[in-house]
Amino acid sequence: MGHAREQVSPRMQSGLSERYSPKGGYFHLSTRPLHVLCFLLPLIVLYEIGSAMYLSGRAPGAAETIRAYRLLSGFFTWFGVSGLYLPGVLLVVILAVWHVLTGDKTRVRLSVLGWMLIEAIAWTLPLLVLGQMIFRAMHHPAPPPAAEMMGGAGGPSILAAFAAGDPLASLSKPARATVAIGAGLYEELLFRMVAIALIHIVACDLLKMKDYPARVVAVVLSAVAFALYHDVGLAGGLGGIDFQKLVTFLFAGLYFGALYAARGFGIVVATHALYDLAVLVLLPG
Repeated sequence: MGHAREQVSPRMQSGLSERYSPKGGYFHLSTRPLHVLCFLLPLIVLYEIGSAMYLSGRAPGAAETIRAYRLLSGFFTWFGVSGLYLPGVLLVVILAVWHVLTGDKTRVRLSVLGWMLIEAIAWTLPLLVLGQMIFRAMHHPAPPPAAEMMGGAGGPSILAAFAAGDPLASLSKPARATVAIGAGLYEELLFRMVAIALIHIVACDLLKMKDYPARVVAVVLSAVAFALYHDVGLAGGLGGIDFQKLVTFLFAGLYFGALYAARGFGIVVATHALYDLAVLVLLPG
């Protein structure tokens, strides 16, 4: 297991920038655990506050909109530990312990955090365009199904979902913003940080694959899992697959996986959350 771990840690946690940028520069520091923690801490706090204020049973289905968060909570419950804030605490602990193990200096550059936000916005724009292109190519008139992107049940598109009384449609904008932030944090924790690392270990250690092919396999399989995790069944419950939804989520998973491998956890979480904020809060009006 040692060889795979040596390969997984710098790549899957710090991104490819770790190899090709000088230490102390933006592209290096923006992938380091201390800056990632400081960058994501406001999102973690906002989600916990927002979920307590807006997602605590005030609307039907509100508590069911972040399945990744519930899966993580269920993991703790399985071991006899329960608590409302445990997934958020887990994420903070992972990043804090990682920082200690790296031996990095405990010094935060605010300019790095600012540029991380700008970079995440820049990565969000192509994803919005990509979603529109996929749906137009498949002759679908509506934007991507953001309701399902959040882990909730929804119609074939965000506009249709809001028109048809989807659970997310009944939520206020602050509640929908909370859902978007939570999806960015905990879906990326589950499908990128955890799933990609585990798949990479299996590919390297058990299947004896070389590092780069193992990376590709990990990104692709995590994207497939991300797509299947969402509701890609046809309306009517006949067990068929809605290939428009499946392709949309698969491309999104590949995009997030490649971004995670290249630029690390902080950037991909912010990009995912910003995309969901744009679709859930800005587009519905």
